[in-house]
Amino acid sequence: MTDAGEHRHDHERHDHERHDHDRHDGLGPGGEDWDERYRAAEQVWSGNPNGALLAEAADLAPARALDVGCGEGADAVWLARGGWDVTALDVSTVALERAARHARDAGVTVRWVHSGLLEAGFPMGSFDLVSAQYPALPSTGGKDAERALAALVAPGGTLLVVHHAHNLETAHEHGFDPAEYVAPADVAAVLDGDWAVEVDEVRPRAVPASGGGTHHSHDVVLRARRLR
Repeated sequence: MTDAGEHRHDHERHDHERHDHDRHDGLGPGGEDWDERYRAAEQVWSGNPNGALLAEAADLAPARALDVGCGEGADAVWLARGGWDVTALDVSTVALERAARHARDAGVTVRWVHSGLLEAGFPMGSFDLVSAQYPALPSTGGKDAERALAALVAPGGTLLVVHHAHNLETAHEHGFDPAEYVAPADVAAVLDGDWAVEVDEVRPRAVPASGGGTHHSHDVVLRARRLR
């Protein structure tokens, strides 16, 4: 299956983790916590690239791509196989080690960065594709994460943000409040007239046979193109 198997930051994995959601935000500290989670299993995710990435990047010409929160590297490897010049970042060293091994086995080159998004120091407009698949980015009044994602896209480039369509009742039962985290709608809200929103929808997702997040049936997908 080539479906949403590599979603790295699933907020509802286990009840005993319910108070740790704010520790791995793709932006700053939290790598130690995620290192522990990765060490607890030989493989956390399915190893397949996410279905929304496959669908939305299929018609894009390969250029420079950033995979935000790359986890065990399935998305980054798929992009590299397709001819993209890929940079992938994550706060977990364990995840990056597994991702690098995946890339070596696949015979592709990926630039792995151990960092959060804001700390990485990428220049504005560095990438022709910025892909954030199921990122756990805390929502703040300053909209820092949302603006950072958008700022990294070069003119003519694509921003792709995908998240689970949460059932609020079920999420709250697991001790998770989706309102505390950046959603595709939050990213869309910071896009100005320099952007064209090409996809903004909820769609069914093919559920992987294994790996985290198998209980989620729908995704929220935002794809936008930077005009200038």
